[in-house]
Amino acid sequence: MESTFLIKAAQLIAAFGLLIIVHEFGHYIFARMFGIRVEKFYLFFNPWFSLFKWKPKKKAGTDDGKSSWRDTEYGIGWLPLGGYCKIAGMIDESMDKEQMAQPVQPWEFRAKPAWQRLLVMIAGVLFNFILAIIIYAGIAFAWGDKYIQFSDAEYGMQFGCESAKTLGFRDGDILVSADGKTLDAADFGVATQELLEAREVTVKRNGALTTIDLPKNALLTVSNELRDHKDRGFMTYRFPVVVKDIVAGQPAAAAGLKAGDRIVGIDSVRTETWDVFADCLAKSLDKEIAVTYERGGKEYVTHLHTSESGKIGIQLTPIDEIFKTHTINYNIFQAIPRGIEIGVDKLTSYVSQMKYVFTKEGAESLGGFGAIGDMFPAEWSWYHFWFITAFISVALAFMNILPIPALDGGHALFVIIEMFTGKKPSEKVLEYSTMVGLGLLLVLLLYANGNDIYRFFIK
Repeated sequence: MESTFLIKAAQLIAAFGLLIIVHEFGHYIFARMFGIRVEKFYLFFNPWFSLFKWKPKKKAGTDDGKSSWRDTEYGIGWLPLGGYCKIAGMIDESMDKEQMAQPVQPWEFRAKPAWQRLLVMIAGVLFNFILAIIIYAGIAFAWGDKYIQFSDAEYGMQFGCESAKTLGFRDGDILVSADGKTLDAADFGVATQELLEAREVTVKRNGALTTIDLPKNALLTVSNELRDHKDRGFMTYRFPVVVKDIVAGQPAAAAGLKAGDRIVGIDSVRTETWDVFADCLAKSLDKEIAVTYERGGKEYVTHLHTSESGKIGIQLTPIDEIFKTHTINYNIFQAIPRGIEIGVDKLTSYVSQMKYVFTKEGAESLGGFGAIGDMFPAEWSWYHFWFITAFISVALAFMNILPIPALDGGHALFVIIEMFTGKKPSEKVLEYSTMVGLGLLLVLLLYANGNDIYRFFIK
């Protein structure tokens, strides 16, 4: 339990650290490009003290009023709730009223034309989205795409949560279409969302096409159950029990089972698929059982005694060796457009789910750092680490561009209004709106993390 927490926490901090640095570097590099001084560049917040800080010394005679990397204090704070880039002449969360009371200087943010200030504001969001695309492209290049098409999964799907059954899905359903669109398993996550956001799903059940009518909140209903029950999943492929190898000295070996045998029965129960087989073994601990298996087109029966944990000593044939598996490998030039495609799909998917936030169930499902950390696997996996980091980067980009004062989107909104009206908002308006925005963000932060505490420790 302790090691699981540490591994998840390490992945969360590593991912957040990278995303914060890239986000703030976007603001930094655009500010520098337009000759704006950046006073501080910090990973994590540093109220009262810093874990590390460094400001390079300026060379004699170089203070010519222009922006330089030597103007900036670089540091690491102790509060890992974000980071910041303090830009000279800008009203932000630092609320530096003393500086704003001074005459405008040519190297300050407020002295620059509106279009430059707008680019500085949206640069962090832009860099986060570009980072996500780069990561997705890297994943495509390193791992490619490997998937089993729904139509090729002849045993259908196994639905692992109660809400799926309540919605009308049944184990063994072969997925066909959602609202008339053929479901594509190339991106399992996107296909799952399309499935649960559809109003009409078509499946093949017992050889015949069947229609399932879903309610509008189907996706939210399933998501809430999976959030509360980490041991459950929405759906996986059903597959037959085909022996890949026999463990020497174990019951299966003594009973004469061989690699290639397909187990189709335990006692009087037919076990055409793994889920039924596993359920039978779970009920047959330290017990003599009759095993029916298929070899060379014929069925045979043998007897064996299970272990105290219900094991019989076989290794299963992986699912990708049973069903037709589609594999797509990408070179570097193919991986880039694939990375863009995945990034756009994830952004579209995330935005489409935002409508649920404004429902009672959606508000209850909001999570903070605990929920985000829980997305990472209990064992370190570079594939999953990068994939989840890229998704968080997309989410961070979208959340930051929302037109809420104190967020990048809020600052950008005021600049856009200025560009259309030709009038700058007064510094008082900017100050008060930033205070309101910070208050709203604090409430949301406390609420989301309060939900985590309730779910993890109380519920």
